[in-house]
Amino acid sequence: MPNTIALIAHHAGSLLNFRGDWIRSLRADGMRVLCLAPDYTDADRAAVRHLGAEPFDYSLQRTGMNPLRDLRDAWALARLLRRLQPDISFAFSTKPVIYGTLAAWLARVPRRLAMIEGVGFVFTDAGRPLSLGRRVLRRAVALLYRLALSRAHRVIFLNPDDRGDFVARGLAPAARSVVLGGIGVDLDAWAPVPVVQDPVTFLLVARLLREKGIIEYVAAARAVRSRYPATRFLLLGGLDTNPGGLGHADVQAWVDEGVLEWPGHADVRPWMAQASVFVLPSWREGVPRSTQEAMAMGRPVITTDAPGCRETVVDGVNGRCVPVRDTGALVRAMIGFIQEPESIATMGAASRQLAQERFDVHRINARLTAWVLGRDTDFNSEP
Repeated sequence: MPNTIALIAHHAGSLLNFRGDWIRSLRADGMRVLCLAPDYTDADRAAVRHLGAEPFDYSLQRTGMNPLRDLRDAWALARLLRRLQPDISFAFSTKPVIYGTLAAWLARVPRRLAMIEGVGFVFTDAGRPLSLGRRVLRRAVALLYRLALSRAHRVIFLNPDDRGDFVARGLAPAARSVVLGGIGVDLDAWAPVPVVQDPVTFLLVARLLREKGIIEYVAAARAVRSRYPATRFLLLGGLDTNPGGLGHADVQAWVDEGVLEWPGHADVRPWMAQASVFVLPSWREGVPRSTQEAMAMGRPVITTDAPGCRETVVDGVNGRCVPVRDTGALVRAMIGFIQEPESIATMGAASRQLAQERFDVHRINARLTAWVLGRDTDFNSEP
């Protein structure tokens, strides 16, 4: 009998956008793949089936904390897993990692894995003292992580800072924690396109959250355009219900002011083709997929010297690293590309080279599958 793996996600789109290549790889290895998500549409189900996997619905409140609702959902998920009887569970994103791993333990799934793709809103430094409510929430989430991750056979992190923080806090067992180094991109699908130098165009792709550095990006755009009014600034991404989410009125005001263009949530490739430089002034990441895509397409990167972000830039080689929440440094990095447009092509080529070395999805998926199946015994190795 082939191994059966249950992928537990917080929404169907993440299965298709971020796990699609891996699902194909797992199916090519002869595994049965069950895809669990709380918000399937008919189109999502058809897309999952097209990958050769099987879609299943389960109940999950993606944001917020309602202990009774979360416990009820976790118990219902355990019952579903008991019925499906997978050999392996693989949960990713905060709530699936916590409640999905606990549900898999209750359902006696033989092998349980959890992927921490970023520490999330609760553990991200907001640059100001924590409110009482956030301190209480952080302690509650830490307790739940500790409870769930102690029942995981492997805990996978995308960067060493997150692994170090979780191990130091006692949230994840060091001996069972590993670093993947990014989920990777299909380098053929994200092929390089000619660089744009006139006008110099900056692009940020992210969910519209304050933690992604959106406010700093807008402030920098305003400052740069006051000196170089022909410069374009693009912002791609949809509104989000997380506590750090920006409102539609905020973003529309920037559009009306003429600071930036906002196509909303849209296909990234055609907009990346219009961009000169990719920008992600995030406060903290796992290892951002959007930056990996930009690098694969041959775009230099401006990002922050923050966990997860710094893994994508060799400063002065394929882009620039700036301090977190430092709008002045962000402006200076942008102006550097405007004043030296020839660096866009040279640094873009270096980005593509780094993407080939670090973020080839096929090599990363092979490593991930080895961990899932327990074939790799060097569990403390770095990528």
